[in-house]
Amino acid sequence: MSYDFFAYLNRMKYIERWSLMHSTVKENVMEHSAGVAMIAHALGVINNVVFAGDADPDRCAAIAVFHESAEVITGDLPTPIKYYNDDIRNAYKNIEGIAEARLLSTLPEAFRKSYEPLVVSGKGVNYTLVKAADKIAAYLKCVEELKYGNKEFLKAKNATLKAIRDMGLPEVDYFFDNFVKGYEKTLDEME
Repeated sequence: MSYDFFAYLNRMKYIERWSLMHSTVKENVMEHSAGVAMIAHALGVINNVVFAGDADPDRCAAIAVFHESAEVITGDLPTPIKYYNDDIRNAYKNIEGIAEARLLSTLPEAFRKSYEPLVVSGKGVNYTLVKAADKIAAYLKCVEELKYGNKEFLKAKNATLKAIRDMGLPEVDYFFDNFVKGYEKTLDEME
């Protein structure tokens, strides 16, 4: 028997993000997920090393790699639409749940319990840090676009920064204080 799970995941590279915005640098879901994974891992390390927490950085990275996987079925619904009102938000959550179940059904039965916690969002510190990393990655995309003179991302940058600050996570503050300024530099400006 042939299973299509990983072939589906490979299609993440075809799903363009920020589809309602003009982007200087195009970004797809696969690239975004890799960036979120790196940031989520860092937030897990910060949680443990700086704040004596109990995050699992490797698990954070794994969850982040798969956090948008259902989009191979749903596509990427832009944030302004996804969160326009409670009816749309709830309908999309339902659609997302159906897509996650469909995606998991493309695995051998024996593998599904291993992948379900990666494909389906859960609760706990690791999931919280991945959500924060996802927001940080969106913010950094805005920073990148603004660095290249694309003012279309200014409002998104400010709204995303507010959403990040509203999370109230010390790991996020630490990441911003120590790592975000580097994203504003050119290669020649980095040490």
